[in-house]
Amino acid sequence: MIEEAAMSMAAAELDARSIVVSRRFDAPRELVFSVFTEPRHLERWWGPNGFSTSTSEFDFRPGGRWRYVMHGPDGRDYPNRSVFTEITPPERIVYLNGWDVEDAEPMFEATINFEEDGAGTLLNQRMVFPTAASRNEVAEKYGAVEGAQQHLQRLSDYLNQLQD
Repeated sequence: MIEEAAMSMAAAELDARSIVVSRRFDAPRELVFSVFTEPRHLERWWGPNGFSTSTSEFDFRPGGRWRYVMHGPDGRDYPNRSVFTEITPPERIVYLNGWDVEDAEPMFEATINFEEDGAGTLLNQRMVFPTAASRNEVAEKYGAVEGAQQHLQRLSDYLNQLQD
């Protein structure tokens, strides 16, 4: 009983620190996974509506980095650095993400799971922040929940273009 209560508390704390988004794509898992592995694809859809992305470094392997700038519709640049910690093709990608500035700590850990769903793919992404307060700040200040949903819509649109 004590273990169940502790597990329940841990799950609630994890949920309070997380942003979770899911979406089903009418595309095979290998294709959905592959558009996460090459900058030429990522630069076509990564980010919320109105954003563009440019990559300065991309080393897709555990321990490798992706350094990129998201260019906002207002002209503001958002330099990002992701460090891949786990890659299991075509099932899973885990990375730490934060600002691409000296001595910046990661803002969150992202886990993306790609599951076969008939002829399509179910993508589940969980971003876990160090604290519930840091999660809430990113959600409120940057509109991270809506941005993540727009991000997946842009991915869907891009996948549809690739399959036409």
